Amino acid sequence: MKTISRRALTLYLIILLFMAGFVLLFFNLVSNSNVWAMNRADRHLYSEGVLATAGDILDADGNILVTTTDGKRTYSDNKTLRMATLHTVGDSAGYIASGVQTSFKDELTGYTLVDGVYNLKRYGKGNDITLTLNSAVCETAYKALGNKKGTVAVMNYKTGELICIVSTPTYDVLNKPADILTDTTGKYEGVYMNRFFSGLYTPGSTFKVITAACALENIPDINERTFECKGKVQIGEGYVICNGTHGKISFEKALNCSCNSAFAQIADELGAEKLAATAQRIGFNAPLSNISGKIKCSSSKINLSDAKSLDIGWAGIGQYTTLINPCHMLTVVSAIANGGTAQSPYIVSKITTPEGKISFTASKTEIGEYFRADVAGRLSNLLRSNVENYYGDNYFPKMEFCGKTGTAEISDSPDVRPNTLFVGYSRLDSLPFAIIVVVEDSSSGIKSAVPVASKVMKTVKSEYGS
Repeated sequence: MKTISRRALTLYLIILLFMAGFVLLFFNLVSNSNVWAMNRADRHLYSEGVLATAGDILDADGNILVTTTDGKRTYSDNKTLRMATLHTVGDSAGYIASGVQTSFKDELTGYTLVDGVYNLKRYGKGNDITLTLNSAVCETAYKALGNKKGTVAVMNYKTGELICIVSTPTYDVLNKPADILTDTTGKYEGVYMNRFFSGLYTPGSTFKVITAACALENIPDINERTFECKGKVQIGEGYVICNGTHGKISFEKALNCSCNSAFAQIADELGAEKLAATAQRIGFNAPLSNISGKIKCSSSKINLSDAKSLDIGWAGIGQYTTLINPCHMLTVVSAIANGGTAQSPYIVSKITTPEGKISFTASKTEIGEYFRADVAGRLSNLLRSNVENYYGDNYFPKMEFCGKTGTAEISDSPDVRPNTLFVGYSRLDSLPFAIIVVVEDSSSGIKSAVPVASKVMKTVKSEYGS
């Protein structure tokens, strides 16, 4: 009897091990089948380790950015467009991890868990992906940046469509420079990184928009306050240096001329807890949802847990240890333009199967309320005042533009020039677009970033304006 019981127990154990092995095999199949199916040794997909066969990638107007011809990926004939869209389209070898050719490889090859890449073999191509990008706007942004490193992006703040993403330095995917890996000049620093999605920058005075929002929420009489600027102001045990000597100024004027003295005092009065709470509510210290469900963004960061009064003062003007991700910051300013509600950014408009059927169509997705409607309205008026009274409407003619510059010091050395930024948007219903510009190693926001934004937005207006 004992022998029968031991045999039965052994049999049960064998059955349990078999079932566990089956579950593990099934889990691995589901988790890794796409990797196995699209191994670089597969000659249906790759040629010498480089993606050779996949669907087309098109811009918003249906122009082909990359396709497959005679078993090889071929790109637009327009060199400027190839370089402008490199970081969004990506390369066939997968060096640019956030590029569509890498991030959406399953979709481009038509891979499914059930059929694998059978449809690719059947039709000779995978699914086509139409992006939200406008080629003309991307080309303008690329030319406007010139030989500077940085990024430019434009988003429809009502829908979340990204119509422009440019990151520099870049290169021509058809003639990749041989010296990228051996370069010692820094010319190609971060060349494989899309600075819009993966970059982190000191925000400089663009963060004053967030400090202003916090003040509007927590200091009832902030609009009636006046501040004295003597070129610097003592905060705690040290001084915050201003970018000028502005004398007695209002809250609005302080934002117009980006007065460090005023905003350091405001930040000190607000305190670390309130300033950090506002920043975290609008997405700091948390990642954005993956762009179009695939592309990850770096998280903007703020940490005031150990900050003293002087640190808080510097943080309030966009220095200290705070860092912003350009995609997130564009989402923040877009929320202001959209009455306080943030839309999730996206770049894939639709996916079309080889049979011509549309298998996916994008739609807008709300992230949530970043700002109360009344606060967003007051912020919008302040940002409009900046352009009207300080930068000049001539940069953005007939656009009813709102914006804020930033000049971010990244080193105490006088030999290291700052990064400059600009965020802004048109308030016209017919032109619902917001822009972010980051220009590395430049002079000031109004001299470097605003002229770039001006050129890009004029093209946006010509493409979309009525």
